[in-house]
Amino acid sequence: MLQPPLPNPGRILRDLMASGTVVMPGAYNALTARLAWQCGAKAGYLSGGAMANALLGAPDIALTTLDEVSRTAAQACQAAPIPLICDGDTGFGEVWNVRRTIIEFERAGLAGLHLEDQVSPKRCGHLGGKQVLETEAMSEKVRAAVAARRNPDFVLIARTDAYGVEGIEGTIRRAQAYIEAGADAIFPEGLSSEEDFKTVRRELGSTPLLANMTEFGRTPLFSVQQFSDWGYQMVIFPVSALRVTLFAVECFYQDLLAQGTQAEWMERMMTRADLYKLVNYEEYERSDAAWRDLR
Repeated sequence: MLQPPLPNPGRILRDLMASGTVVMPGAYNALTARLAWQCGAKAGYLSGGAMANALLGAPDIALTTLDEVSRTAAQACQAAPIPLICDGDTGFGEVWNVRRTIIEFERAGLAGLHLEDQVSPKRCGHLGGKQVLETEAMSEKVRAAVAARRNPDFVLIARTDAYGVEGIEGTIRRAQAYIEAGADAIFPEGLSSEEDFKTVRRELGSTPLLANMTEFGRTPLFSVQQFSDWGYQMVIFPVSALRVTLFAVECFYQDLLAQGTQAEWMERMMTRADLYKLVNYEEYERSDAAWRDLR
């Protein structure tokens, strides 16, 4: 059944990071977050891009609202009893908006979020034409986030998109400033080589690092084991599940419209029994029966 969010998901995530590299499958709603948990994920990631695609049928250009994202996050936190971090984009505005974002994300039951240093409206991190804030402007957002959080275990991750604009030197310089401002971890977006991932690790000391393993972007595909060897604490796969889903559904729709039947797809579907197991239907039935007996 739906449950209240974990009481201290940030502490759980911090403990996971202390024990090894955390694999974070990307989800975009409550059901995909629950499926990741059922498959054995210890933590998960709520992708802003995937949410924009799935909720609005729109690109990742800051069209989703704080209310839409925080509501989706709250639903996911109730459905999946694992720590989830969420894409906070640019904080949905300026410093006061960042404070509100932290309040709403903590209330949703999230373990943490990442904020990025792009100019609003932001662009997908693996596209060209990005612009970044002045370092001090982003540092001010980080300080505002630190001041706004109620639980010190809530994980504040600063994402920098400077690599495509200022190179590896700018990435490191900004990351160091964001750490000084109070960020718990750094997310260097769009790195294009193994050497640059290693350079970031070397230059940032013991600060936890997050790597983004999105597909079809500027970053080559590396394994979780490689990131573990390089000293990264988190690896996210933000849009992988959505891409797999859309590929399968597109093929299904094409066949359905061409053939007029779903018969050839039956072996490629989740069965009714497995879907009911995923959403814990049996427990709802047991509870309903118990309540009827009480009446």
